[in-house]
Amino acid sequence: MAVRKSFLSFAPPWIGQEEIDEVVNTLSSDWITTGPKTQRFEEEFGDFVGAPAALAVSSCTAALHLALATLKVGEGDGVITTPMTFCSTAHVIEHLGARPILVDVEPDTLNIDPEQACSEIRKHKAAAGPNKVTRIKALLPVHLYGHAAELDSLLQLCEEHGLALVEDAAHALPATYKGRLVGSFSESSSCPILTCFSFYATKNMTTVEGGMLVGPSEHIQEARIWSIHGISRGAYQRYSARGSWFYEVVRPGFKYNMPDFQAAIGRQQLRKLPSFQQRRHRIAGLYSQAFSELEELQVPVRRPVVGHAWHIYAVRLNLDALTLSRDQFIEELKRRNIGSSVHFIPIHVQPYYREKYGFRPEDFPVAHREYQRLISLPIFPKMTDEDVSDVVAAVSEIVRRFKR
Repeated sequence: MAVRKSFLSFAPPWIGQEEIDEVVNTLSSDWITTGPKTQRFEEEFGDFVGAPAALAVSSCTAALHLALATLKVGEGDGVITTPMTFCSTAHVIEHLGARPILVDVEPDTLNIDPEQACSEIRKHKAAAGPNKVTRIKALLPVHLYGHAAELDSLLQLCEEHGLALVEDAAHALPATYKGRLVGSFSESSSCPILTCFSFYATKNMTTVEGGMLVGPSEHIQEARIWSIHGISRGAYQRYSARGSWFYEVVRPGFKYNMPDFQAAIGRQQLRKLPSFQQRRHRIAGLYSQAFSELEELQVPVRRPVVGHAWHIYAVRLNLDALTLSRDQFIEELKRRNIGSSVHFIPIHVQPYYREKYGFRPEDFPVAHREYQRLISLPIFPKMTDEDVSDVVAAVSEIVRRFKR
């Protein structure tokens, strides 16, 4: 058994001297919390993705929460989303007193299935009675792994039924759909579109923690108020030379702002993002070339209309062709000093949601079946070709050893 000398982490960040210098410059200035650098980061990010307006926040979860609050989602409302996601996608719906309405995923991309979303909308519109969720307010798709969901179909559903589209784009920077970046669709749609990005440490670019909400200017302005305790003027507008001390509380808001020292990192990371993506595409290509030859594995799909962000490279095991389980496969990788993960444990099998809504594993059969054979392999810009070769060798060796 070939074993690496050092452990290959699953997804470490790549922070360079440029980011360090920018943070030091910020910490040496008179302003380190939300201020001029955050404002510049918002403008640069909005320009990059082609969004009318952008708001830098403390996390993608915060962006999702703000998006729904801005759309006045609340008690008695429903938001359609996917079980194949991290828990925060559903949590933010719960936080507002609304109900997450799950629909199953497409077998190839594992993104939300528009046909099932359509069926769910019609079912709820036809439902009657005090205990029925009848007011579906929004669709909340996840662009899973960096592969954009079927936006044409989802937007058509929103336009037909008067819904908003809130995109969980935590994985999807800089993914494209039909040549347009995810985050750029709000200007050309008749329905509200708000897009939420993540800058967590493992993401395609990072601010350590953080996120960005983009969309129509009027929605972003409303979200900005919600993000700073619901007050009419932020600290920089009150304490800078041109500011005024007076403010009013106009919403029961949150504390979701991004400080300047994090925005300083983000501005440098944004400049490096194209080169980061070039490397991710190279790694994904090497993986797919090698693993396509192994019938015991299913490599990720990429539909022709999608430019994949390759945030995660998730292979699926053909378990009928192997004598070990997915969990055992991960342990075998670990024995060879290769880190890996699983994205995701579906929402409907998590205890909170299972117990509250009575979900059974078989309620969303595609999500549950595919979860049991998913493995996310290391993919990050700092990976060397030797690192990639080590992953390919480890996976191939495990397949050969445990094939039926």
